[in-house]
Amino acid sequence: MAKKPSLAAPKSKALIPYEWPGSYFLGKEELAAAASVLKTRSSFRFYGPNLQGYADRLEKAYCERLGRKYALAVNSGTSALSLAVAALGLGPGDEVLLPGYLWVSCIAAVVRAGAIPRLVDVDDTFCMDPTDLERKIGAHTRAMLLTHMSGAPDAVDKIVAICRDYKLPLIEDCAQANGASFHGKPTGSFGDLAIFSFQLNKNITAGEGGLVVCDDKNLYRRAWACHDLGYPRTPQGRLDTSALQLWGQGSRCPELLAAVVFAQLKKLDKITAAMRKAKYKLRARLEGIPGLSFRRVLDPKGDTGPFLLMIWEDRETCLRMVERARAAGVQTGSLGINNVPMTDGGLHIYYNNLSLVEKRSLSAAGRPWTDPLNAFVANYEYKKGTLPVLDGLIERSSLLSIPPILSAKAIDKIAAEFHRAAR
Repeated sequence: MAKKPSLAAPKSKALIPYEWPGSYFLGKEELAAAASVLKTRSSFRFYGPNLQGYADRLEKAYCERLGRKYALAVNSGTSALSLAVAALGLGPGDEVLLPGYLWVSCIAAVVRAGAIPRLVDVDDTFCMDPTDLERKIGAHTRAMLLTHMSGAPDAVDKIVAICRDYKLPLIEDCAQANGASFHGKPTGSFGDLAIFSFQLNKNITAGEGGLVVCDDKNLYRRAWACHDLGYPRTPQGRLDTSALQLWGQGSRCPELLAAVVFAQLKKLDKITAAMRKAKYKLRARLEGIPGLSFRRVLDPKGDTGPFLLMIWEDRETCLRMVERARAAGVQTGSLGINNVPMTDGGLHIYYNNLSLVEKRSLSAAGRPWTDPLNAFVANYEYKKGTLPVLDGLIERSSLLSIPPILSAKAIDKIAAEFHRAAR
């Protein structure tokens, strides 16, 4: 029998096996839920020999958790973003404001709809700066996409107020902040629409999966039709072509996926509490290192805790501290990436999305950039330098993933190695 691969990298003596939070808690409950779907041979959401209704149960659980009227389980967070854009009817001639520190799926959802993304700078929260947001609202602005990055909520109160003042809908991206809250109110309960992701990197996971929530019945009906085949369904699970006619994208949530997420959801608060406790314990131990500050977190009690963002006095210091700490074992094993300069953040950073920087299209016509309705975009740029505050922060910051099983001993060791590296 082949030897099971180790989660750690023996040569580096890595202190953190891997960083994917929900995966640590995949266990007997998820196995039992998935097995019930397979045993009944009913893996399609809408009908089968003995449908278990896990997608329905998952949607109901999120409605209750967030205090929302409608929820729609889908196959990915990327699909959820596209459906939120489609529900609002965004397209050519429309501009969507979104932060420069995000995930590529946010940009893709806007571009694929034929609309134009406009980048907003961040502040020291690493989330959208409300002042720059309001400054960039223009004649073509039709919506805002707020992203709660790296586990902690944005200044959602200020952003909601701006949206109301300008009568603009808000999409709330909670993919990295599932289980977070802002002054006691859960993330996902602020926007006109909100989305979640259950991909492997997220706080709870089924490997993939997503969710859209809202309170407006029309938005829900549009998202529902678009996530399926363009039409709503009857109580028997059959397509109803008489009620609403749109275009679908086949983003339905399989019962197997919903079953695993439904089981994981019951563990979400335990997972986030563990990460939050470990993060702030480690952060306290790192206080006092010369030249080190931290991302400003607006509501530490509402932070889910999967990432510690460290801001160094300059880029050289950042690179040297990361290199020395990694050499001492402050990294993950062979299956993950951890303790890295934030310039290594890949498609989380706007200027690393070359399709955006170069204004690439899926078609030879070059849309949405060449669409006559989008002529206002002619002078828009997305290259590095577009967002000076984010660019400066990213250059001298590093990111450390905090898994929910990080022990007190590991925290002590990590802190000791950073202090040693600083000396």
